[in-house]
Order: sequence, then structure tokens, then C-alpha cells
Amino acid sequence: MPTNPADDLPAQVAQLCARLRCRPVLIRRHGRTPAGTPRRWFLVDSRPGHESIRTGELPTDEHLLAVLSGADQGTPTTDPIYLVCTHGRHDACCAVRGRPAAAALTAAYPDQTWECSHIGGDRFAANLVFLPHSLFYGHVPADQAVPLAQSYTEGTITPTYYRGSGALSPPAQAAQHFARQAGHSLALNALHPTTISQPTPSHWSVALSTSDTQTITVEVQAEMITVNGQMTCAAKPPGQVRQFTLAAPISTATPAPPQPQQSPPP
Repeated sequence: MPTNPADDLPAQVAQLCARLRCRPVLIRRHGRTPAGTPRRWFLVDSRPGHESIRTGELPTDEHLLAVLSGADQGTPTTDPIYLVCTHGRHDACCAVRGRPAAAALTAAYPDQTWECSHIGGDRFAANLVFLPHSLFYGHVPADQAVPLAQSYTEGTITPTYYRGSGALSPPAQAAQHFARQAGHSLALNALHPTTISQPTPSHWSVALSTSDTQTITVEVQAEMITVNGQMTCAAKPPGQVRQFTLAAPISTATPAPPQPQQSPPP
């Protein structure tokens, strides 16, 4: 029996995504979409300093292979994307809490808001992701969705409801959290991790650069804790989560000024 090429499409897409180190997410508009509306694709680069979005039309499912292989590079866009997880089949919390947030964002940003499939952390519903910086916000009430998006467009991170950045490792996200808690910059492009070392399996030392040429070092450690309450609509207690704590006081270092060069003796 001949093989239907469409049967291999999910595996091919998964292979290309693994090669590109990207995560596929399904998106749709909030509410009903008029029949005949062209489908779209977005390819987002969230690496710090390389943030970008490219987009184009998706005439067929198979066209995803052209997008992921680079044959269709689409068109660059500077418009941010606001994703809201409403994947109710994965966990009802995502739909019950996500759809009101999606409705609020759609009213303010109809062309930039999309409902999306599962993005992880359903215990944090409603979950929002702002692209291209891959900022995750959780437990977002519907009336706070638009203010969070406004702060993002202004280049500022809002600590309330902030879960971290999908572009960074968990220890780096934890280090940024504790740095901001200590009063360091809330600017979107501040506190980039420059080095991360791991002296023990549960202890990390993260160096973060600041906008004033200083470097701060944040020591964090992690442990698994048990939560006896119901963490999601679908899960049953108890559950386990990894919790980061500050392992040492945050230290700040300023680079030494360059020394004047002495002329060689005649």
C-alpha cells in the first residue's frame, strides 16, 4: 500500500523544529473566523539580541516544510504577537481563565492577538506569551491583560504576574527575578546573562550585565517541593514543583578603568 505523504508531515515538522531548536504552537483568532480567511504562519526568533518575527500565508499544511527549511522566508514584521493559552482539552483552567484574557486583548489588539495551544504551566492559567521576546505571564486576570501588553510595547517588564522568559534557562530566569526584586532595572533589554556556572547540581552562579556597564552576580539554588493543593483544574494533589531561592547576597562589580599605556624607553 502506498504511503500518504501527509502521514509523514507531523514527523517531518517535528524533526525540522528539533533541528532549529524551535517549538511549534498552533494559533487561532479569538471568536469565529470568517470562512475563506487565509491562514498564516509566524517564525519567531527569541534569542536575546536577535529578536525578530517573520510571517507569511500558509496555503497548505505541507507548506510548513518550506517555512522551516528556509525556502519561504516570509516577510519581517515589527508588530508584537500576544498569545493566550486556551487549550481546554489539556486542562479546563486554560480555557476558563484564558478566554476572557484573550477577549480583552483582542478588543485592544485585534491583529496581534491569538489563542494558542498548550504552552506549559497550566497551573498558572491564564497564561500569556509576548513575542518576540518570549515573555511569559501567569495568573493574569482579564482586566490586566491589556496593561501588561502596553508595558511590553513600552519596553518594560511588569514583575506582577511575570513567569520569566522562554529564551533563557530556568536558573537565568530566577537570577533576573531576584535582581529585579533587589531594585535592578525592569527594562526589557536589561540584565542579560553573560555567564552561568553550576558548582553543584542544585546551585548556579549567574552573571547579569546592567545598562550602566556593571555586572551583578546572583547565586541561586533549587529544590523540589510538594504542593498539597490542587494545582490545575485537571490535576489531583499532591503535586511537585521546582522552587528557586537566593543562595547568597547579590554582588555588584564595576570593570576597572583601562590603564594608560606607557611609551617604551628610547
